[in-house]
Amino acid sequence: MKMECSWPGNNQLMRMYHNEEWCVPTTNDQYIFEMLTLEGAQAGLSWSIVLSKREAYQKAFHNFDISFCSNLTDNDLTNIKEQYNVIKHLAKLQSVRSNAQAVIKITKEFGSFSNFLWRYVDFEPIINDWHSEGQIPAQTDLSNQISKDLKKRGFKFVGPVTMYSFMQAIGMVDDHVTSCVYHTSNKERKIKENGF
Repeated sequence: MKMECSWPGNNQLMRMYHNEEWCVPTTNDQYIFEMLTLEGAQAGLSWSIVLSKREAYQKAFHNFDISFCSNLTDNDLTNIKEQYNVIKHLAKLQSVRSNAQAVIKITKEFGSFSNFLWRYVDFEPIINDWHSEGQIPAQTDLSNQISKDLKKRGFKFVGPVTMYSFMQAIGMVDDHVTSCVYHTSNKERKIKENGF
């Protein structure tokens, strides 16, 4: 029987996210910015709620185009709040603009937002070996450090718990349980067995 992490339950969006995106390393700045925004939007809510509104976020923020988001006006943000099926928390919506502006500054300094983030793990994902989901931490020393560093650079909604979820989202850590077929070790084994 195919084993997977149990946290997505029977929610189709959650299962697709777990199977196709969660803990998959990425260096795509636009996608990284999308995950930063969605993880920040989640604060105090469930991930399933955020995923159910993801399409509306993608439409409202032009697929998380960083330049577009950095130039949004107060009126634009109010219109997004009123007209799109996003989380109606104005400070969270305003953070999309300020975070985009902060990403642009980091890109000028480091070449990309991805470069800035991945240097924290020496450009290699942390592969954890959890046997149960109860072992997975909500935050770590590293997520605390990233949170502090981003806050100093003007980012909002980037607390240490949010940052750990974000690290999972962009694949800086692999937190699939070891029995899950999507854990790095199982994927590598499957590739070898299939002779690729």
